[in-house]
Amino acid sequence: MPPDFIALSALPLPLILLDHNNRIMQANILAQETLGKSNKRLIGQQLSDIFSPKAEIEELLRRLSPHSGVSDHQICILSNRMPVSLHMCYHEDGLSAIFVPEAHRAEVDQHTKRHEMAEAVARIALEMAHEVKNPLAALRGATQWLSEQEMSAGSHEALAQMLVGVDRIRDRIDNFLQVGPRASVKMEMTNIHTLIQDVIHYQDGIHVGRVFDPSLPEILVHPARFRQALENLWQNAVEAADKRIEWQTRMAPLVHLPGHQGQVIEIAITNDGATIPPELQERLFEPYVTGKQRGSGLGLALVERVMVEHGGRVKMKSENGRTTLTLQLPVRSKQENRT
Repeated sequence: MPPDFIALSALPLPLILLDHNNRIMQANILAQETLGKSNKRLIGQQLSDIFSPKAEIEELLRRLSPHSGVSDHQICILSNRMPVSLHMCYHEDGLSAIFVPEAHRAEVDQHTKRHEMAEAVARIALEMAHEVKNPLAALRGATQWLSEQEMSAGSHEALAQMLVGVDRIRDRIDNFLQVGPRASVKMEMTNIHTLIQDVIHYQDGIHVGRVFDPSLPEILVHPARFRQALENLWQNAVEAADKRIEWQTRMAPLVHLPGHQGQVIEIAITNDGATIPPELQERLFEPYVTGKQRGSGLGLALVERVMVEHGGRVKMKSENGRTTLTLQLPVRSKQENRT
């Protein structure tokens, strides 16, 4: 196996290496999975044997030089017509070709957009903490002091209503601040199954299934913060479910997280409630967007924020009367604690 391939195969994208005669020498696992062919079946083929149109491939090879790479976004996989972006460049033993399926690129763009939204909301929450909470505390203190003075019954009633209103505003702000940035804290090696079991509570009429992989390693998380995310997932599932909720944990060998080269685990929670409309699914991770008649609309925004803090991501799939939310988390050692 060429030394370059060993290094490049760590890329979380489908990769093919070709010799100087433009014939395939190696394909990484993601390339084999995407193309539906084993490495053995791919070796010796040319790019035009697996990608189309042939004229576009030939034009790419003509434009390629030792000093610059080339790209084409008008390529598709010959066997299934899946559109891809193809990026090629020279390496020591020949050519390298990385191809990005359009569906995968759209998914990456969605997660990037959501992460940017989570960061923006965190900055707003931090600003709110400084600009609103302190004056609100002073207002409550003054109102409390006035209520203890001698005055008419009507004035006391008005002040009592003011205190209720101030406390309601404070509660709303506290809820919003949950999606804000957290102070740097030391993460801990944690058994994820213990955290899941802690948030599960018996619900009349709902069967709770558990499909846990007992071989999963402990992962590096902030237990209290991550438990908040699990509690929100659980509460959403309880409110949406008809008769059944199922938790699953598993290794995800084909999942690659940006900035992480190691293993990834998945935690999924599925309910059998009504399908969420496609146009609403992605927006549910934005603050104050909800598909429920009652609710703050901050639950999934908090989950998104927690996953950003842990270097992971959250995905949603809702179809055929089943909604699944999946957390993807990097497996890190204690020495990799970045916080």
